[in-house]
Amino acid sequence: MGLFDFVKDAGAKIFGGKSTAEKKEEARAEKEAQIKDFVAEFKLDIADFSVSFSGDDDEIAILSGVAKSQEGKEKLILAVGNIEGIAQVDDRMTVEEPKPEAQFYTVARGDSLSKIAKKFYGNAMKYPVIFEANKPMLKDPNLIYPGQVLRIPPQEE
Repeated sequence: MGLFDFVKDAGAKIFGGKSTAEKKEEARAEKEAQIKDFVAEFKLDIADFSVSFSGDDDEIAILSGVAKSQEGKEKLILAVGNIEGIAQVDDRMTVEEPKPEAQFYTVARGDSLSKIAKKFYGNAMKYPVIFEANKPMLKDPNLIYPGQVLRIPPQEE
């Protein structure tokens, strides 16, 4: 004997009567709803917001909608991108009031907001600028973690 091949989506439906594709679609719809609920807590001004997925494991979140501001758009991207299981965010959003884009920075081990501020602004005491730019995702300037992506706004002239 050995290994035999079968068609995965054919045959007796003894596991709840739904095909693998139907189960995946239900899981995807639930994931979309969970993300919408999660970002709604941040009260970002985004009209017609929708999220969909692509990739083998739905690890790419596709965002669309109209953001009132560049800051709101960037915060939405960060909120979704910093969710476990999301590897990439495909930004298909538009902005009503475009402004210069912020940089994104991935926190490394040993980083602090003051260390990041020193790197980007030349002054460690400008860490509140980064903290404010990442509210409400950040609730405490001392609680950042490696792998987290932060928004670094352009330096004021």
